[in-house]
Amino acid sequence: MIRNCYKEKKHKPINIWVYAFLLPSILGCFLFIFLPSIVSFILSFFKWNLITTLKFTGIENYLDLLSSHEFWFIFKNTIIYAVSVTVFATIFPLILAAIINSKILGKEIFKTAYFLPFITPMIVIAMVWQWIFDPNIGFINSLLKSNLQWLYDTNLAMGVLIFVSVWKLVGYNMIIFLSGFSSLSEQVFEAAKIDGADNIKTFFKITIPLMSPTIFFVLLITTISSFQVFDLIYLMTQGGPNNTTNILVYWLYKNAFEFFNIGKASAIAYILFIFIFILTILQWQLRKKWVVNEKEN
Repeated sequence: MIRNCYKEKKHKPINIWVYAFLLPSILGCFLFIFLPSIVSFILSFFKWNLITTLKFTGIENYLDLLSSHEFWFIFKNTIIYAVSVTVFATIFPLILAAIINSKILGKEIFKTAYFLPFITPMIVIAMVWQWIFDPNIGFINSLLKSNLQWLYDTNLAMGVLIFVSVWKLVGYNMIIFLSGFSSLSEQVFEAAKIDGADNIKTFFKITIPLMSPTIFFVLLITTISSFQVFDLIYLMTQGGPNNTTNILVYWLYKNAFEFFNIGKASAIAYILFIFIFILTILQWQLRKKWVVNEKEN
């Protein structure tokens, strides 16, 4: 009898409060994530310009995109940007984290300095770097004594965007790597020193394998975020010059809110979603081949 009373007192209030606290989040996810996703998927099979009536076209939007030279050119730009940012925004933070973790003087100052760009609003970053790379009054051209048209040159603009993106991400990924370093046992590194391993050999043979779960996590989140970049492109180049910095998310925006081709924009969104989903699954499967404690027996 006492047990039954305890159960009633325990379960009834908890169930009520759990649902009460979860309801706002559930409604928010439904209204701003799930419902728009479903509607945009349906719209990808229609032709609509926000004014005229919906016209069902089936998979015509998808076929038009996949047969378009412009789509594949922009898709190539997206791949180049995302792969470059992912690689550099993983390698540099890992090296910096290893250096800072080696108990250098003033490491807290370095942590703060490297992390500040990540929390700085993108509008501020874009304005500052536009000034730095300005062909007439920019600091870079003054330093190099050159007249390079950084953001207006088809061969240089994408490189500038990749550099700025990596610069902004370095601090965040470095903090994640430092968290990973804090979980490593010092005994392993002491044993390596006793065996005569130098710093370089220790880094490649011990540190990287032990840090592989953290490296995989950073690779995964950086890859996904790199394929979804929009604000930097919008603020610095608007996809120019000659579409050389145009990527899928920015092209989606232009189709939806400049060309008012909602069906085509929705199709772009789902092609990008399918590609990121497949890439994520592939990364998840490949982790078993190189991530410590994830290898199949």
